Amino acid sequence: MKIAQAEALILDKLKRALSPTLFYHGLHHTLDVIEAASRLAQAENITDEESLTLLRTAALYHDCGFITTYQGHEAEGCRFAREMLPSLEYTPEQIETICGMIMATKIPQNPQNQLEEILCDADLDYLGRDDFGPIAHSLYEELKDRYFVRDLTAWNRIQVKFLESHRYWTKTAQALRQSNKQHQLDTLKEVVSHYPS
Repeated sequence: MKIAQAEALILDKLKRALSPTLFYHGLHHTLDVIEAASRLAQAENITDEESLTLLRTAALYHDCGFITTYQGHEAEGCRFAREMLPSLEYTPEQIETICGMIMATKIPQNPQNQLEEILCDADLDYLGRDDFGPIAHSLYEELKDRYFVRDLTAWNRIQVKFLESHRYWTKTAQALRQSNKQHQLDTLKEVVSHYPS
């Protein structure tokens, strides 16, 4: 697997082709997920080179579907992976493992193995971080720009529902992120409780 070339290729494509109105799902999000996935893999004792390479590749490609579509971007990301990776010495089995990880990030998340759990947790790492506020706001701006959400009142209600239904899958993410995620949820519930019903 030529991971360096796979990385250079997709990062260049994302830089050139992603919409500037992807305030949340921009290149910065992909880089954040790569970093979080690497950190989680280390903490979860993933040491074999092939698994680490497959995970990194999946993190790189997990949101590239946004280049061509907004809804259903996971399946589109798999299409890109199946198109681009064979020439970089990825086997069909390795590509399907990567696509399994990408598809696992679709909401509601449904990971089937440890690598899929790691990518799912990396993708929503921010839910339990101190930078939750500004990152959540960037997602609000992105969704508002596409008329998926009306205003902050509606958005905060959506966030409460989402945080209530979300779970971290790996022991590491549960230990590192769960309590701060709960704090964000409690804060939002307090805000929403003052809205007229």
